Amino acid sequence: MKYTQLGRTGLKVSRLVLGTMNFGPQTDEADSHAIMDAALDAGLNFFDTANVYGWGENKGRTESIIGNWFAKGGERRDKVVLATKVYGNMGADGEAWPNHDKLSAVNIRRAVDASLKRLQTDYIDLYQFHHVDRNTPFEEIWQAIDVLVQQGKVLYAGSSNFPGYKIAQANEIAARRGGTIGLVSEQCLYNLAERRAEMEVVPAAQEYGLGVIPWSPLHGGLLGGVIKKEVQGGRRASGRAADTLADPSSRAQIQAYEDLLDKHGIEPGEAALAWLLTRPGVTGPIVGPRTAEQLASALRAVELELSEELLTSLDEIFPGPGPSPEAFAW
Repeated sequence: MKYTQLGRTGLKVSRLVLGTMNFGPQTDEADSHAIMDAALDAGLNFFDTANVYGWGENKGRTESIIGNWFAKGGERRDKVVLATKVYGNMGADGEAWPNHDKLSAVNIRRAVDASLKRLQTDYIDLYQFHHVDRNTPFEEIWQAIDVLVQQGKVLYAGSSNFPGYKIAQANEIAARRGGTIGLVSEQCLYNLAERRAEMEVVPAAQEYGLGVIPWSPLHGGLLGGVIKKEVQGGRRASGRAADTLADPSSRAQIQAYEDLLDKHGIEPGEAALAWLLTRPGVTGPIVGPRTAEQLASALRAVELELSEELLTSLDEIFPGPGPSPEAFAW
């Protein structure tokens, strides 16, 4: 496994992040534990989750599965850089009692204690704001995080799904407060087929020293050889991938992508991950394996070297917006 620093911090993390969103809803606890064991054996030390994972009446279930895995011992917790998130409504019926969601100081305090209990640990390495809270000022958010840092419950703070200007605002306010390190990472939607993050999110993250953690690196399976799997009678596209393939021009684009990688003898999903690892500012993409086989495929991507010729061809199929601000200024 290859490692890098998380943004401007001294924290060393693996170039792949183990996403756990499928643990519970699609992967049972025993298989989830086996995947985490395999990830750790391979040197993958960066695990990502969220308090709402498990969804519906099972919100929090994913954190509990991870907590039960930590409880097995074997230095599991000490070896893992643990990231979770706060913001979501934890009510099973979808109705949140006032102050039981978002980023008020009172909910942050409540949510972190609940996550720690489910995770069976006394600290969270990276506590991430799952979304922007337009009603809570960053002065209040940073005051709450400072208390958690002083208590030893949280070590670093990160954002998720933040626009560039909110990254700047959060860190400028942190700097004015003094003694607050501010955001050290941003988890955003970013992949070959969805490159809008390059317009402002990635530049803002680089300017402020945040590590970029792309989620949905295969764009809902679209970049994982979806057409080839259909032809071979495998798992059919669903969700975002199915909607995209319904458009003839988009389907032709994905077909060109798969044909290009077939020519080079590279699996599409592995190429999509390897491409992200070449992008400036990227710490590592989040992979969410449902099976051990999917994890093994993701791990191979870390060692995959993409030629300049192939990178140029990928840019031709999936052109990015171009440098910022030139891409939108003129």
